[in-house]
Amino acid sequence: MIARALPSVFTLGNLFLGIISIILAFQGRQTYAALVVIIGMLLDGLDGRVARMLNAQSDFGKELDSLSDVISFGVAPAFIMYGVILSSLGWVGMVITALFPICGALRLARFNVMTGTTNYFVGLPITAAGGALATMALYNNLIPKPELVLPLAMVGLAYLMISNIKYPNFKKVGIPKSAFIVVPVILAFVIFVFKVYPNEASRLVFLPLALYALYGLKKNVRKKRRKQRDQLEDPYESIAK
Repeated sequence: MIARALPSVFTLGNLFLGIISIILAFQGRQTYAALVVIIGMLLDGLDGRVARMLNAQSDFGKELDSLSDVISFGVAPAFIMYGVILSSLGWVGMVITALFPICGALRLARFNVMTGTTNYFVGLPITAAGGALATMALYNNLIPKPELVLPLAMVGLAYLMISNIKYPNFKKVGIPKSAFIVVPVILAFVIFVFKVYPNEASRLVFLPLALYALYGLKKNVRKKRRKQRDQLEDPYESIAK
């Protein structure tokens, strides 16, 4: 019974961190708020793997995970960005702040009712989008015209979540059971690095998340161009279809 509840413990830990991140964002401590979101990403990646390892998957756990993700990777990153730049944009900033978690909720609702293959995600996963947004906010003082670039990038991430662009599903990559023994050590090391170098480490996490988001977009554009080229080369085949 305890083993079957373990995945939900990780999920609730993720939700707890999401709430803490929102509180830190309200206090103006955006760097630490982003750090908490990143730690939440680690817990979110573990709950599903632990559930599969223990054969403890359930509809309850699935719904709890989605509700937690809306808070931790939808609301919390949006509030981080609001504190960094959007609060200076008036009602426009408020709309953009609300838009991001709304798109995240739509993304999760669609995911929960989808059937078929799980080898890929349709739309950018909210975990990746939220992590990218939370860490992107830390580049506020490093990019030109952040009051324009950051809101547009935030809207772009929101769109990618509800788009039909396919992204690889790394959650299905198997991990040996023995690997979970070193998870606490890795987590402690990550927390130590982020505590000593919070700004640099948080900004560094943004890079792979941004590449993941752009990967699906680039792949989708390439696929459309290939389709258009094939239609031009064989117009009769496209008509027959």
